[in-house]
Amino acid sequence: MMNNICVVSSTRADFGQLFWLIEKIKNDPQLNLQLIVTGSHLSPAFGNTNKEIIENGFEIIKKIEIILSSDSPVSISKSMGLAQISFSETFQEINPDIVIILGDRAEMLAVASVALIAGIPIAHIHGGEVTEGAYDDSIRHAITKLSNLHFTSTEQYRNRVIQMGENPEFVFNVGALAIESVLKIKYLSKSELEKKLGFTFKDRVFLITYHPETSLSADLVYVHFDDIIAAIDDFENTSLIFTYPNTDKNGDLIIRKIEEYVSKNSEKAKCFKSLGQVGYLSALKIADVVIGNSSSGILEAPALKTATVNIGDRQKGRIIGPTIFNCKPTKEEIIKSIKGALNYDRFSHYDHPYGDGNTSDKIIKILKEKMGSSQIKHFFDIDFK
Repeated sequence: MMNNICVVSSTRADFGQLFWLIEKIKNDPQLNLQLIVTGSHLSPAFGNTNKEIIENGFEIIKKIEIILSSDSPVSISKSMGLAQISFSETFQEINPDIVIILGDRAEMLAVASVALIAGIPIAHIHGGEVTEGAYDDSIRHAITKLSNLHFTSTEQYRNRVIQMGENPEFVFNVGALAIESVLKIKYLSKSELEKKLGFTFKDRVFLITYHPETSLSADLVYVHFDDIIAAIDDFENTSLIFTYPNTDKNGDLIIRKIEEYVSKNSEKAKCFKSLGQVGYLSALKIADVVIGNSSSGILEAPALKTATVNIGDRQKGRIIGPTIFNCKPTKEEIIKSIKGALNYDRFSHYDHPYGDGNTSDKIIKILKEKMGSSQIKHFFDIDFK
C-alpha cells in the first residue's frame, strides 16, 4: 500500500526549495504525492506562480485561496483563519499519512494546527533556526512543537530542536534543500537571461530581494528601504533586478517603493513579481552581488559563488559563512558592504555550512523508515547535570 505524502507550498520561495523533494516523491512507487498550493501562489499580484508548478509537470490536487487584498496584521490573521477552515476540510477529504511543511510562514502555522487536531503527523523542514528580525522566528519554533519528524539543515539546528524537547530519534540533520536545487538545475546563460528579462545588462548586475522585517513599524520599513535605494543608486553603470517581497506585513509598502523607483529609472532597473526558479537562480548566479535580506542570500548565493549584502535583522541568528556581509540598514553601511562584497574573491576555499546537496534522498529514506511510528509525543528532557 502506498503512503499519501501531502506537501504544502505557499510561496515561490518554498516551492523552489521543495522542487526536487516533490519530484522524487512523485516518482517513488511506494509514495503517493498530494500537492497542495496556497498563499501567494494563487495571487495575481504575486505572479500566479501556481502556473509554474503545473508547467514543471506537477499535479496540484488542491488550490486553497487564503490571501486577502491587504498586508495588515488583521488581514494576515484572517488569512490564517481561512487556512484553518479550508485545510481542515481538505485534510478530511484527502486523508494524508503525513504532511510536509517547510519553514516559518504564518499560514504554515495554521496548516500545522489543523494537522495536529486531525491526528495527521507533520514533517517539518528547517526547524531550529533563528531569525530575530521577524515574527517568523516564533512561528518556526511553534511549528516545531506541533511536528513529529524534524529535518534540520545543520547539526547546530538539530541540537536546538532537541533542546526544545523533541526526541533525538525523530530529529535529523539533512542539510538544506536549496543547495540541491543549486546543484541540479540547468542555468540560463547571460544572453538567455537578458532575453528572458527583456533587459541588457550593464557592466555590473545587482539582484535585490528585500522583505519587510515584520517586527518593525511601517515607518521604519519605509525608511530602511529608502536607504537601500539611495545606496544602490550610488553605483554607476549597474543593472538592478528587483524581485517582489513575500506577502508579509508591510510588503505593499516595499512594492510601491520598488515600482516608483523602477518607473523613474527604467534604463537600469527592472522589477519582477516572480522570476521562476530557473530565472531567479540564473540571475543569482550572474549577479555581482545579491542585496537585501532573503534567505536565498544565506543559502543559495554562496553555493553559486555570489557574495551577499545582508541588511538588517531579518536573518539575524542564522549560521552564515564569510561570503555574507551583514550591515545595518543605513546608506553608508550598505555602500560599504556592497564594496566589500564586490571585492570578495575567496570562494575557492568556501565550505558551505548547509550540506552537500543530497537532502531530498535523505528525507525520503527517513520518511519511509519512520512512517507509521508512534505519534504520541513525549517531552524529551535534557540532562543538564
